[in-house]
Amino acid sequence: MKAFLVLDFAVHDFPGFRPYVSAIPAFIQKHGGRYIVRGVEPTVMEGDWSPELMVILEFPSRENAKAFLDDPDAQALFDVRHRTTNSKLVLVDGCD
Repeated sequence: MKAFLVLDFAVHDFPGFRPYVSAIPAFIQKHGGRYIVRGVEPTVMEGDWSPELMVILEFPSRENAKAFLDDPDAQALFDVRHRTTNSKLVLVDGCD
């Protein structure tokens, strides 16, 4: 079953964030992932959620998504994202 990582984030240090933007796609691909939505401003249609920028990644399975998040070689990049953005990340399973 496919799985999706949904990231809602606001960049507060764009120059510092650039290394993440340029390097993370290789790790996404390494784990079988692909961008569905890539850093776009969403339009809120209902409720009081106020996301700033959204990324949605699709993986072949929950295990692939977790392997991406746990990849030891990507941890330094995740640290860059944590330092340069305010972010919220969820993992959700897709439908069959």
